[in-house]
Amino acid sequence: MSRYSRQVLFDPIGPQGQAALGASRVLLVGCGALGSHLAEFCARAGVGTLTIVDRDIVEPGNLQRQGLFTEADAARALPKAVAAEAHLRAINTDVQVTGVVEDFTFRNAEWLAKDASIILDGTDNFETRFLINDLAVKTGKPWVYAGCVSSRATCMPVTPGRSACLRCMLEDQPAAGGENCDTVGVIMPAVLQAVAWASVVTLKILTGNESALFKKMYVSDLWTGERQILEAGTPRADCPCCGKREFPWLEGNRASRAAVLCGRDSVQITPEGTFDFEAARSNIRKAAKITTENEYLIRAEYEGLTLTLYRTGRALVHGTQDEARARAMMGRLT
Repeated sequence: MSRYSRQVLFDPIGPQGQAALGASRVLLVGCGALGSHLAEFCARAGVGTLTIVDRDIVEPGNLQRQGLFTEADAARALPKAVAAEAHLRAINTDVQVTGVVEDFTFRNAEWLAKDASIILDGTDNFETRFLINDLAVKTGKPWVYAGCVSSRATCMPVTPGRSACLRCMLEDQPAAGGENCDTVGVIMPAVLQAVAWASVVTLKILTGNESALFKKMYVSDLWTGERQILEAGTPRADCPCCGKREFPWLEGNRASRAAVLCGRDSVQITPEGTFDFEAARSNIRKAAKITTENEYLIRAEYEGLTLTLYRTGRALVHGTQDEARARAMMGRLT
């Protein structure tokens, strides 16, 4: 029996739709709660190429809601993109899976998306979502906005020029300090609801069933049973992105080099220019207490803070929201 026989028997997909899936190229941004499940869906559905971009490592606190990952991944502090690639290759060898251990930014977004058929949102912050929206509208690529927090799930398909984009619905990214998974938590049913919506939208787009898309933003609270549906059928003529073709996130005008990660008591620092990881690793070994080290990163404790340094030079300083203190620690150690 064919691996995809039950999917092919579904009349709206059929052999032609399955062939289209096999020729598709998916870019997944983020591989946490949403992204890990979306990645597994893509692999099992039989997309041709799947590129996963994620900046974080697997930690024990991820395992409650993030599919694909195991206690062994957390013990090794593997980057999520690396762990996901390995597990997905074991699930379906027909799918070309590539894990990219990077922060998705205005500097690499267009290059990472250049061959993509669709962009999937597995992120946990609106700055990256507005970057994806700029990228999708500029290049004409469809993307799927999805989100979950507490017991609420959200999803909206964006087909540039044919449906509303994220900026049509939200003029600007919400101010920092709102609810997120690190402050109010999230339950698995909310994750799976958002994944279910995003997955079926992805199937419709990649199998040539765009006419079956719901051009709406769905928001559902699985705990209370409340649901909100916002119409998203037509691009706003005065939308800064769709109508005026303004792309401030993609042009880097809305990006910050040091970012306080909301709810995580951490600061992310991105280096300027080239970075000598081996020299930095050597310095850290001499000055700090090493807690984790592998081919992808080094983690160390120093002056009451924890530094996670990736090969690219991107660093997370845990234990503070003070950017100046984080940069000072980074400077002393590297």
